[in-house]
Amino acid sequence: MTQTAQILSQLPGDVLSGLRKADGLWQAIKENTHPVPQTVQESAMPLSEVDWDVVVCGGTLGIMIACALQLQGLRVAVMERGILRGRDQEWNICRRELEVLLELELLTPAELETAIATEYNPARISFHGGPDIWVRDVLNIGVDPVYLLETLKNKFIAAGGQLWENTAFTGAVVHRDGLVVLAGARVFKTRLLLDAMGHFSPIGRQARQGKKPDAICLVVGTCARGFPRNDTGDILVSFTPLLNQCQYFWEAFPARDGRTTYLFTYIDAHPDRFSLEFLFDEYLRYLPEYQQIGLDQLQWQRALFGFFPCYQQSPLKTPFNRILPVGDSSGNQSPLSFGGFGAMIRHLKRLTAGIQDALIHSALGRQDLAILQPYQPNLDLTWLFQRSMSVGLEQKIPPDRINRLLGEIFTIMSELGDEVMLPFLQDVVQLRGLSQTLLQASVRQPDLIVKVMGQVGLKTLADWMVHYTNLAAYTALYPLGRSIAPWTKALPGVQQYYYRRLIDAWQYGSGVDYCKPKSIQAG
Repeated sequence: MTQTAQILSQLPGDVLSGLRKADGLWQAIKENTHPVPQTVQESAMPLSEVDWDVVVCGGTLGIMIACALQLQGLRVAVMERGILRGRDQEWNICRRELEVLLELELLTPAELETAIATEYNPARISFHGGPDIWVRDVLNIGVDPVYLLETLKNKFIAAGGQLWENTAFTGAVVHRDGLVVLAGARVFKTRLLLDAMGHFSPIGRQARQGKKPDAICLVVGTCARGFPRNDTGDILVSFTPLLNQCQYFWEAFPARDGRTTYLFTYIDAHPDRFSLEFLFDEYLRYLPEYQQIGLDQLQWQRALFGFFPCYQQSPLKTPFNRILPVGDSSGNQSPLSFGGFGAMIRHLKRLTAGIQDALIHSALGRQDLAILQPYQPNLDLTWLFQRSMSVGLEQKIPPDRINRLLGEIFTIMSELGDEVMLPFLQDVVQLRGLSQTLLQASVRQPDLIVKVMGQVGLKTLADWMVHYTNLAAYTALYPLGRSIAPWTKALPGVQQYYYRRLIDAWQYGSGVDYCKPKSIQAG
């Protein structure tokens, strides 16, 4: 029995079977044998009447946008295949990002404070052979998902929303005047379907038609007791060279019932890539060196594992009328991010306003909804960084190259200050910070930069130049678009809808939506 099997067998529930089930899905993705569902159909027949304005499929993160829409006076239903309950493991985020829950009146200030289970500072960034870099107020808040989701669920129901638990999505039929959502024998008639079923949503898989992910982030970890007291965290740490044709990265955060540690890596979906169980073995092999403690001194609370597929064609443009993917279903995060809670929070206010606007103007066709998940050049250009942090199975590069590159880049960002460092760590790339960082890197380490360019390939570089040019254009267009917005009020309603979404696209696509912490504003 492997060390992974021994430790996971000590935990409540059949955790080892869960890990191996995830590995089975990962193997199907690598071999491209994961079946393509055909759950969405179209009908020319009119529907005549609907019961709901919005049906949300997937309640774990979907309850946030469902509650926001219900509080705006819409008729909303949520379908969840199990019981809508948050996991025991905290969601890490920064305090500033949580303010949207107050703005949308989803939580009161007192409820928000209760939802915060842990808070720490500072956090470390470190690469093998380089100095430690310390930052504050990034991923330093641990939110209690159990309390948060229970509070939102109760508010949603109190506002008139309806929750259907143990109700799994099985299909949808799109009509020209509405949509039928099927859940076994249950039928929901709605104007709009929000797909919040995550990375492996059957609607998303049908829309992508079996396309293999362009990149994968594999993640394993645990929450355990027995560590010495440590009120700091790690955001991005590497203390080894390339191993098994990939770079190992680590994270660590204080938790209510111990300390959470993760090992993750960026790879492709080549059939010969290793399994999650192998990566868990590697995690247990290197954890004592990482945390300076023996495994026999730890009391395991939970095991954490998963993989996150990334597609260059993201956010997903649904081919269906009246269906909008949100959160992980849409892929509206960079290939460097795990997505999930942080990505949903970042876009929650924008999506709430946009969906309400789309319903008011009946802008529910596929092209109308596509602009609600727009192209974001500042996220697409991070594919260059993802490629530079990964290596193909057949590639031969020096084992310390990725550490050297990241050490240099983050040292430069640290020297440039929080205005450059903090947005990047929160999955927001801005023109000024990016340009300053790359300029200094090319001056300090020209040979290294040239070698990395060869590593990522000409196509990635060419794509990056297009996205960089568009980032500059979006950065210029956003203030211009806002300045002429008052003149657009004379436009017909649908044209106003499109113009407001264009402003949103320029804002988020240039990273201007990032709100600086007070410490930066004061400086």
